[in-house]
Amino acid sequence: MRCDAAAETGVRAAGGVVFDRAMAIEMGSPSADELGDVVRVMKEWQDDDVPVQLHPGDVGWYWRFGAERTAQATRTWSRAGEVLAVGLLDGADLLRMAFAPEALRDEELARQVAQDVSGRGVLPEGEVSLEAPMSALIQNVLGEDGWESGEPWALLRRDLGAPVPDPGVDVELVGPEQAHEWAAVLRASFEGSTFTEERWHAMAAGVAYVDARCLGVRDERGEMVAAVIVWSAGEGRTGLIEPMGVHREHRGHGHGRAITVAGARALQELGSSSVVVYTPSSNAGAVATYRSAGLEQVSERRDLRRCARRAP
Repeated sequence: MRCDAAAETGVRAAGGVVFDRAMAIEMGSPSADELGDVVRVMKEWQDDDVPVQLHPGDVGWYWRFGAERTAQATRTWSRAGEVLAVGLLDGADLLRMAFAPEALRDEELARQVAQDVSGRGVLPEGEVSLEAPMSALIQNVLGEDGWESGEPWALLRRDLGAPVPDPGVDVELVGPEQAHEWAAVLRASFEGSTFTEERWHAMAAGVAYVDARCLGVRDERGEMVAAVIVWSAGEGRTGLIEPMGVHREHRGHGHGRAITVAGARALQELGSSSVVVYTPSSNAGAVATYRSAGLEQVSERRDLRRCARRAP
């Protein structure tokens, strides 16, 4: 929905779980040394029976900017010392969120998050977006406040309970020695990418990368042509693809399908119960690639968008 269009949300707050109101919800920002605790909490929230949401792998991918900057971009909401929600400022105007499963419909938490997002400098003035699980009460609360639906994103998933076929190509586990090649493939996969070998090393030094695998596929000439990182959240939990790319000069040869299948196999070996990925619904090529690798589109998610206020 365009921000200059008239919106009729028709959304009203729904009833939800409410915890002891004597305990206030507190917003905080972890130090770089405390990020490991945040990542560990988020891993516990990744369950196939819970809506897909911000994953520890998303924090791990952001770590390419370094631990200090990742900490500065992270927000937590806690009650009595227990973290109930985590937000990641993925850019100046986008907050991506995850909630403890039992807190998805916590009304007090939802209203506190909405208040903090709008009034405590979490997001700037003007047009901004918030990503949250579609079933989270924050969707209703912000809808009441005039936030609108944004761009649709397709969620694709593959169950890893069944065997994953061989990708049909030689797959390389990427380490420090291949980081420059992997970074070059990623830059050639996404317009405007600024990813560098230095950022690979910063990401690989993060606590979330302990449960990740960085993979590459080479063509018959030995040139790396496709790249992926997969992030595990632990045994029996949902794994994530973020990112996957194919060099723009080597598309149309099945490399995207092959590296996605390889990523799914790597997550299966790490004990993940499933693999998920989000991509814009408008990116038909990416959706087709993931489907060819055995992922199924299971839902669509829309960010919430707050339009810039017009001058009277």
